[in-house]
Amino acid sequence: MTFTERVKARSEPLLLPLARLLARLRVSPNAVSVAGFLGVALAGGFIALGHLRLGGLLLGIFGSLDAVDGLLARRTGQVSTFGAFLDSTLDRYAEIVLFLGILWYLLVWEDPLGVVLAFVALTGSLMVSYARARAEGLGLSCKVGLLTRFERLLLLTLGLLLGLLIPVLAVLAVLTHFTTLQRILHVRRAAHP
Repeated sequence: MTFTERVKARSEPLLLPLARLLARLRVSPNAVSVAGFLGVALAGGFIALGHLRLGGLLLGIFGSLDAVDGLLARRTGQVSTFGAFLDSTLDRYAEIVLFLGILWYLLVWEDPLGVVLAFVALTGSLMVSYARARAEGLGLSCKVGLLTRFERLLLLTLGLLLGLLIPVLAVLAVLTHFTTLQRILHVRRAAHP
C-alpha cells in the first residue's frame, strides 16, 4: 500500500459525511471534479498576486476534493469511464494553472532560480502523470513512485503556508523526475519479466 493509498484509506471516514451530503444534494462526481479544478485555479490566481498563504490554504481545501469525487462516484454508483477521464484531465490542468500562478509570482519578483525550479517541477509533475497514463494505456498498472499527485500537492501546500516555496520547488524539481524514472523502471520490469 502506497503512502497515498494509506492516506486515502484513513481520510475516507472523514470525507464520507461530505460525500453523503453531496449525494443527498444530487451533486454529480463530475461537478465535484470541476469544482476542485476551479478551486485550485483560484489558488493559482492568488499565488500569482502574491498571496502565497491564502493560495496554500485554498490548495489544501480544494486539492482534497480530488478524493471526494471518486468517493462520491463509488457511493452513488456513478463510476464511469468519462468521469475517470475528466478527473484525470482536470487534475493535469489544475497542476498547470497552479504552476502558472507560481511562475507568474516568481517572474514579478524577478527570481530566475525560482522560475527555473518551478518550470522543472512542472515538467516533472506532468511526466509522472504521463508515465502512469501511458503505462495504463498499455495495460500495465503503474501507481509506484515517491511523489504521486497527493504528495506533490501536499508539499506545495506546506511550502506556500510555511513560506518555503523555493526549497519545496527544488525538492519537486528533483523528485518528480526521480519518480518518473521509478515508473519507467517499473514498466520495464513489468513488460520484460
